[in-house]
Amino acid sequence: MKERKDLASYIRKDAILGKFFEVFLFEETPAQERTAQEVYLDEVDRCDIYLGILGASYGNVDARGVSATEREYDRAAKGRKERLCFVLRGVDRDPRQARFVARVNSDVVRNGFSDFDELRTGVYAALARFLEGRKLVSALPFDCSASANVRLKDLSVAKMRQFVKEARIERKWNVPANASPANILEALRLVDDDGRILNPAALLFGKDPQRFFPSSCVKCAWFLSDRVGKPMADHQIYTGDVFKTVDDATFFVLSHVSNMIGSHDAPDSAAAPSRFELPEPAVREAIVNAVCHRDYASAASVQVMLFKDRLEVWSPGPIPKGMTLAKMYRPHKSYPANPLLAYAMFLRKYVEQTGTGTGEIIALCREWGLARPEWRVEDGDDFVTVIPRPAGSVKTVEKTAAASVDKSVDKNVDKSVDKNVDKTCEDVFNILKTNPRATLDRVAIAIGLSVRGVEQAVKRLKKANRLRKVGGKKLGHWEVME
Repeated sequence: MKERKDLASYIRKDAILGKFFEVFLFEETPAQERTAQEVYLDEVDRCDIYLGILGASYGNVDARGVSATEREYDRAAKGRKERLCFVLRGVDRDPRQARFVARVNSDVVRNGFSDFDELRTGVYAALARFLEGRKLVSALPFDCSASANVRLKDLSVAKMRQFVKEARIERKWNVPANASPANILEALRLVDDDGRILNPAALLFGKDPQRFFPSSCVKCAWFLSDRVGKPMADHQIYTGDVFKTVDDATFFVLSHVSNMIGSHDAPDSAAAPSRFELPEPAVREAIVNAVCHRDYASAASVQVMLFKDRLEVWSPGPIPKGMTLAKMYRPHKSYPANPLLAYAMFLRKYVEQTGTGTGEIIALCREWGLARPEWRVEDGDDFVTVIPRPAGSVKTVEKTAAASVDKSVDKNVDKSVDKNVDKTCEDVFNILKTNPRATLDRVAIAIGLSVRGVEQAVKRLKKANRLRKVGGKKLGHWEVME
């Protein structure tokens, strides 16, 4: 099973787990004058933890018809070893393996997994709690700690329901739509053995996440030069859960770069193609990585800075152990600093396959005709992603100035809507197509119109069956009808 080797590599390279655990894999054992069974059973006798990963196949059997995995499990049980078992879901098992899994389930509390991300998350949480229980660490990593003292009343049930709804659609997550808040947290492994709610829950579902983690906001700035300093055209501090801060910060960047609207290519479509000067998925990926993998023990916040020649995204915390800057430019495994948070964001499709993020940013920049992105470490405390802008792409501040017009003078501003209704509708449509969770006041800022003008355009788009609102006012999103 490939997951075994990937999991061993992850444990060895994790900043916390790698200090305390030495992984034994039988296939890494050098040749010697002992039988295979003697070797792996001796290792079981020497170990502190037996970690079992059970898939569909029962495996090779000995003369008595028992597999090596079941032999190991029996030896661990006899030696009263700590047994952590993880069972692959949704597969047709060999009848012998099904019997073995049923037996394991009756002996210990076993966990299920559907993919490597979920397996890694579960093992990370289990091993971290093992260290805490043995008093080997005085404080758990942020991701596995309940240090913030989060209570169920501090979490938004509406956010949790929306999370389940989208995770079921995006990742076929098998948690029932009507699951209780407690069951949702349990499925995400955000509750420890004592029933305490872990820190990531506040970032994902908190009514006021910054009450627990003040630095979890995202600070955005737009500079008209190539360095930090005046003039600063715009500056925003975004608060809320991790999904909202990612969406808000992404929209901030896209609202301050050029968006080219092309001609109608398809005669049966009313939509005109659009193309931001920076690839939206690359911008989002850089911000997601910063929010997801940052050091939440740091008092610093994620910073998104748009200069005239580049976009920089600063993430507090050093580069993950096991990762190097050189690896950023080629395919690599993922080493998340916060696996529990990363898994939840994976379920909402904010994070894609492990280790593919930097490669996607490189490919998108190449497709856009941009220079190669860069990654660097500043003073050992900040990890920086740099995405270059096209030459001569400084956007004027005219739209920002127009958007600052008081809403009370809507009737004067709205005259511009009547002059070019089609263009206004296309501008609004393309922004909501790219950023389906954008609020109408943010759209107004982006295109330099009043909120009323944007609302009129939205009404026309909805009447033409090109746009509709899905979900509630606060947690819903826009869906375009091509």
